[in-house]
Amino acid sequence: MNSRKWFLLTLVAVLLTLSGVLIQPFLQYVLGAVLLAYLLYPLQVRFEEYASPMVTAFSLVVLAVVGFVTPLVVVIGVVANSAEQALENFGANEIWIEDIESQVEELTGQEIDILGELVGSGRELGTVVFDISIDAFGTVTFHLIGVALALFLLYYLLKDGDDLLNWFTQLVPLPADIQRDLHTEINGVMWGGLLGHVFVAFIQAVVAGVGLAVAGVPSAVFWTAVMVVLAMVPLVGTIPIWGGAAGYLYLTGKPAFAVGLFVYSVIIVGLTDDYLRPFAVNRYAKLNPVVILLGILGGGYAFGVMGLFFGPVVLGALKATLRVSSENWSRLDGEETG
Repeated sequence: MNSRKWFLLTLVAVLLTLSGVLIQPFLQYVLGAVLLAYLLYPLQVRFEEYASPMVTAFSLVVLAVVGFVTPLVVVIGVVANSAEQALENFGANEIWIEDIESQVEELTGQEIDILGELVGSGRELGTVVFDISIDAFGTVTFHLIGVALALFLLYYLLKDGDDLLNWFTQLVPLPADIQRDLHTEINGVMWGGLLGHVFVAFIQAVVAGVGLAVAGVPSAVFWTAVMVVLAMVPLVGTIPIWGGAAGYLYLTGKPAFAVGLFVYSVIIVGLTDDYLRPFAVNRYAKLNPVVILLGILGGGYAFGVMGLFFGPVVLGALKATLRVSSENWSRLDGEETG
């Protein structure tokens, strides 16, 4: 390799690094735009038969705001209000707290002070919130810019999607059939992640949340939102929430509701995880549960909330690449194609 090629490769590496630094602060919003574009792109292709790409892309961005962003904001507001009510209930309902303390003392012989611990934690939390509130304006501004950036990026990903795919196809130095093979497997991983984790987690959490509400568990909406996140994690799921709720009902003198919630959750909620998730994952993603768990946990730490979805996709793409490479390695020797 001559010096000119080394210079170009070095320049590309430097620019890629700098581009990564520029994107990193808004990575969550960029990944969110990519995910929405992936979901809406089939509609973009179909509707372009009746309208221009610009009109179609703009209409789908409006649809994304109405169908995704607005409901998400409303749900966050409801969850925040429910969480606030839950905190108020801790201070207003000292009677059932004393009941729990007496029950625990009878069972374990250990005396505990739940209210005292909560008050101490509340003071610490108040101090933290006061310190953070100083930067509240900057935080809100940052998120508004991030949302605007995501919508702007979504528009151009939809409008110029065909050109982007054609450019990427020409850029990758692989035969067309190998590229199609890779695309098929990665597409399966993407849909497996959507159906097997996001959609199934939402269904499972809602079903469990109905059980919490019927059983009379306080702040059922808040705990349902928590279960949506937990349900994405294999081997964890919604068990910590509905199991804790059943224990809470038993300790507060409602054993019938506790047993009913437990049986409902094991049978009804368990069915969504036992049947819906394997169906979606095995049909589309074909990934081992260990790989999925590692992708979700590692993706969450590496990429934040969006990493819960993109983590398994990255590992699934690696699996697909290794398989395609091993099957076609010999035929790539000496081939030069775009």
